[in-house]
Amino acid sequence: MCGIIGYIGKREAFPVIIKGLQMLEYRGYDSAGVALVADKMKVFKKKGKVAELLKVADNEDTKGTIGIGHTRWATHGAPDDKNAHPHLSESGKLAIIHNGIIENYVVLKQALIKEGHTFKSDTDTEVLIHLIETIKEKDNLSLLEAVRSALTQVIGAYAIVVMDEKDTDTLIVARRGSPLVLGIGEQEFFIASDASPIVEYTKSVVYLEDNQIAIVRRDGTYDVSSIAGVPYTPFVEKLTMEAEMLEKGGYEHYMQKEIFEQSHTIADALRGHILPDRSIHLRGLEEIAEQMKIARRIIIVACGTSWISGLVGEYLIESLARMPVEVEYASEFRYRKPILNKHDIVIAISQSGETADTLAALQLAKEFGAVTYGICNVVGSSIARMTDSGSYIHVGPEIGVASTKAFTGQVVVLSLLALLLAKERETLNESEYNKLVDSLENIGDSVDKVLKEENKIKEIANILKDKENALFLGRGILFPVALEGALKLKEISYIHAEGYPAAEMKHGPIALVEKDFPVIAVATNESLIEKVISNVQEVKARGALTIGLVREGQEDMKNIFDHIIEIPNVPDEWMPILSVLPLQLLAYHTAILRGADVDKPRNLAKSVTVE
Repeated sequence: MCGIIGYIGKREAFPVIIKGLQMLEYRGYDSAGVALVADKMKVFKKKGKVAELLKVADNEDTKGTIGIGHTRWATHGAPDDKNAHPHLSESGKLAIIHNGIIENYVVLKQALIKEGHTFKSDTDTEVLIHLIETIKEKDNLSLLEAVRSALTQVIGAYAIVVMDEKDTDTLIVARRGSPLVLGIGEQEFFIASDASPIVEYTKSVVYLEDNQIAIVRRDGTYDVSSIAGVPYTPFVEKLTMEAEMLEKGGYEHYMQKEIFEQSHTIADALRGHILPDRSIHLRGLEEIAEQMKIARRIIIVACGTSWISGLVGEYLIESLARMPVEVEYASEFRYRKPILNKHDIVIAISQSGETADTLAALQLAKEFGAVTYGICNVVGSSIARMTDSGSYIHVGPEIGVASTKAFTGQVVVLSLLALLLAKERETLNESEYNKLVDSLENIGDSVDKVLKEENKIKEIANILKDKENALFLGRGILFPVALEGALKLKEISYIHAEGYPAAEMKHGPIALVEKDFPVIAVATNESLIEKVISNVQEVKARGALTIGLVREGQEDMKNIFDHIIEIPNVPDEWMPILSVLPLQLLAYHTAILRGADVDKPRNLAKSVTVE
């Protein structure tokens, strides 16, 4: 959720931290703050985005070669100045930044108040730094050992960085349930929630594991151990991303860039998976091939857009491979006592690989003995390390909070998975199989054609911008696309939108329809087109403004819809990949016309690492 950045070395820390916070704002932007130490502790923090923090720090002394910074997505305490991180200990000599939730903070806080502590914020984080200082002073411990001891008393999730005014040569970091990465330079360290602020300075990183603590030193040395004190030799990984991948590349917004990258990212998601003999190669699936042969069913767990991609996967796997699939909200799955065993395959989908509810659902699946498979975008993420096997979607960093290219990347991997299972289970004849493989491999040209419809989509957005409600309809495999179109519109434009199976519309939502009420129908599946048109006629008869996504060349559709967006002809199975693109653009341009911040929509964060 929140963005964490820390630095120790020879550089001035403030510019490194500020640039890092700007890159991490997609993780939270309710408030931001920096703590630096030169001769004494200096803290600057402010409600709002990093730009507001810069105003506070302007003309102040920001010198120092050690520092920590934080951009917040509020959990405990309102988004205001006092609750912004970093937080200080009772003496003001220790500072902390924190991502996560300390569940037992109230009990800890009450005990500290009885000892005479006063608190300046409403956060759980301030309680933790007070606790650390109390233990350090009472037991005469080093900062490392005090942090270790305090964390044994903590219930909840955290990624923390702790700094001591009296020791400018070390930083202490620890994690449980929230990501934290160490960037290793030449006698300098960079600490962050993810690798995006680090890649400019170093390609050598260590991803801390759960329940690990580390001390990094100005002389370039560091030690990692468990919270319990067991030493650990970390694996140093090499980052493959380039700093240029994190820039806007001439686009006005990251979301716009990421929408238009999809002709390339879809190709990257496919690359190496379709062999010359038309067979599908998914190394991750091969690693669990024996378990897959005896699998009773597949259960997909995910949240948000990833959950919607899982619905597309359900249609594909059941239709092509004839294997039962269930799709669960990870946040509900973990609490409803599911029935699982070793004959179940649990697929976890998450762009970041750090979604807290999805990780908890995975842990539950493992406890029941189910085989786990991860689909994520971030190499080295928690889901990638926790699952028995898995696949990366390889779409590159996604900075815009509203997911776009990650959705299509996830659908591509699920499509490959469905084809591979269909081949192994012999549920498609050779002709059907080859047709689907060929059309998927060559879908890039169709992606480009859809994105060239941007000007027409802008015209429709200009009509939609003044509306306060919208209804998205789809049937079959395109029902999830209707859900995703509605989610994108509400996320970034703040227009209330709902997605429905087209036939279900008359079981309630049609009551909302009146003159010029916008209804967007995803009508590109050949097998159900007549059914969808019938449903559209029902809302049109009640005065709805109808917008249709239709297959190109269907001239008669112009007489049915008020506005149409044409989609190139591909098999129904791959229509979700193409049909979602104009809906992404429609949401983007509608939000722009309404003056919304499309990359940082209110109240949202990119990676949800708290429950």
